[in-house]
Amino acid sequence: MKVDHGENQECLIIVIMDVELEQATMVTTLDMMPAKKKELMSHAMKRTSEWIFSQEISSDVTIHVQGVSFSLHKFPLVSKCGYIRKLILNSKEGDHTVKINDVPGGPEGFELAAKFCYGINFELTIENIAMVRCVAEFLEMTEEYSVGNLVSRTEAYINEVGLNSFAGAVSILQLSERYLPVSENVKLVTRCVDTIALIVTKESQFCLSASAECSSDGLDSSSSSLFHLKEVVDWWAEDLVVLSIHTFQRVLLAMISRGFNKYALGPILMLYARKCLQDLEISGKGKNKGDPNQENEKRVVLETIVSLLPREKNAISTSYLSMLLRSAIYLETTVACRVDLEKRMGLQLGQAVLDDILIPSFRFDGDTLFDIETVQRILMNFGEFEGPCDDMAKVGKLMESYLAEIASDSNLSLLKFMNLVEHIPNQRATDDGLYKAIDIYLKAHPALGDTERKKLCCLLNCQKLTSEACAHAAQNERLSAGTVVQVLYYEQQRLRDAIDDGSRSNPLPNDVSSLQKENKDLKFELLKAKMRLQDIKKEKSHSDKSPSRTRSLISTVSKKFLKFTPFLWFDHGVSNSITRIKDKASKVRRHSIS
Repeated sequence: MKVDHGENQECLIIVIMDVELEQATMVTTLDMMPAKKKELMSHAMKRTSEWIFSQEISSDVTIHVQGVSFSLHKFPLVSKCGYIRKLILNSKEGDHTVKINDVPGGPEGFELAAKFCYGINFELTIENIAMVRCVAEFLEMTEEYSVGNLVSRTEAYINEVGLNSFAGAVSILQLSERYLPVSENVKLVTRCVDTIALIVTKESQFCLSASAECSSDGLDSSSSSLFHLKEVVDWWAEDLVVLSIHTFQRVLLAMISRGFNKYALGPILMLYARKCLQDLEISGKGKNKGDPNQENEKRVVLETIVSLLPREKNAISTSYLSMLLRSAIYLETTVACRVDLEKRMGLQLGQAVLDDILIPSFRFDGDTLFDIETVQRILMNFGEFEGPCDDMAKVGKLMESYLAEIASDSNLSLLKFMNLVEHIPNQRATDDGLYKAIDIYLKAHPALGDTERKKLCCLLNCQKLTSEACAHAAQNERLSAGTVVQVLYYEQQRLRDAIDDGSRSNPLPNDVSSLQKENKDLKFELLKAKMRLQDIKKEKSHSDKSPSRTRSLISTVSKKFLKFTPFLWFDHGVSNSITRIKDKASKVRRHSIS
C-alpha cells in the first residue's frame, strides 16, 4: 500500500536543511554515540540530504529527534501534525529549533511521518505499520487537522491487510511491543491479541470436530484426536514463542476466554520454556554466577509459565515438570512457584523415572550432592493423594532405586536417610531394593556405631526379603546382629511352611509334594529289589550270571536313590534297608568269586 498525495503538486515542499549545520551536528553527535546509533543517524542524514540538492527553498525549522536533525518547513508540518503545531505555537519568537525525544521509532519513524507531510510516497508493510501507526498517533496526525491523514491511512491498512491473517497479526503484535505505551493506547496490542485468539480457537475447534467425525465413522478416536491436536499446536506454537512473556500470557488468556482447551496449552508452554531456558546452565556443582538482569528475566518467565500450567493431571509430562522444578530452584523463584511444581510432581510421581527425581543441590557447601528435602516433600505430597495400588508399588520401587543412588553420598546424614525411608509406601512386593540401599549406606558410612546401625536396620522388614536377599544378608557383617538373627529365623520359618503346606502358590511346595510321591515309589522299588535278591540267591545253578545281574539291579536302584536322597533322611527304615542291600550284594559278590 502506497501513501500518495496527488493534489496541490505545485505547492509541494520537500525537506531542506542547512548542509553546513547538519555536517557539524553529525560530526559532534557521531563522536558521542555508540556504533549502532552512528549507523542509524548516518543513514537518516544521507536520505535526508537527498532532498536538498534539487530544492531552492531554505528551511525555517529544525527538528531534533534523538540526536538526528531534520531541517524542514513549518507549513507542511503544522498542516498535518497537531503535536508539532502546538510546539511551534508555544515556542519563543525567533526560535527555529524543536526537540522531540519520545517519537515512536525514533528518527526512522519521524522520517516517514515527515515524508507523508511533504507528499512523498512510501509503502506501508507489515514490518512498518506498527511504527507508522504509533508515530501518527504521537504526532496527532488525525482527521481534525487534515482529511485522509496518516492515522486513518494506517488504520485502513491494519483492518484490511494486517489483521486479516494469523501471521500478520503475530508480526504486528511483536513489533508493537517496541512502541509501548503508544501501541497500547491505540488498542493495537488488544486488537492483535483478539485476532490471534479468535483464529487459533476456531481452527482448534474445527480440528476437534473433524476428529469427532472420524471417530463416528469407525476410526480410532483417541489416535485421531491426538493427531489433530498435535497438528493444531504445531502450526501456531512456533509463531507465538517470539512474543514477550507478558504478551504471550495475554494471548493464552484470551484463547482460554474464547473456549480454547486448557489441556492443549501444555505443548506451547513447553516450547516457550525450552526457548527461554535453553541457555540456563544447571549443574550439580553449585550455582554459576550469571548476569543478574538475565536471571531476573528468566525468573519472571518461569513463574509466569508455572501460573499458566493446566491443572488437569497428566497435562504436562513428569519429566517436563522436573525440568521446571530444577530451573525454579536454580533461579530462586518464589516459594509459591516451587511448592506448586512439587505438588504437581507429587500428583504424577507414579509416572516418574529415576532421572526425574535426581535433582541436584545448588548449594554445595558441604551438603548432599542431591536435593533430598525437595524429593521428600514431593513424596509427602504423593502420600496425600489416594492413588491406585499400581502407583503405590511403582513409587515404592522408584524410591528404593533413589535411595540406592544417594546412599553412597558420604555427606548424607542418617536422619535424612531414615526420614526418606519412612515415607516410602509399604505396597511393595519385596524389600530387596531397600535392603540394597541400606547395605550401600552402611558400606559408605563405616563409622556408624552399633546403635545407629541397629536403628537403620530396624527399618528393614526381614519377612519381605527374597531367598537371594536372605542368603546375602545372613553373611553380611555390616548388618546388626539382631537383624541377621531375624533373617535366619524367617528364612527357616519360610522353609518349614513351604514343606508343610503343599497347596501354596509358591513353586517350592509343589516340588516337595512331587518328590514325596517319588520317594514312596522309590521305597517300593527298594522292596522289590530285596525280594529279587532273595530269589537270585536261591538260584544257585545260575551263579555265574547273578553277579552281573545283581550289579545291574543295584546300579539302577542307586541312581534313583541318589536323586531323592534329601527326603530319605527322614526315613531311617529306608536307610537300613539300603545298608542291608549293600551287605547282601557284597556277600553275593564274594560267593561268586570263590
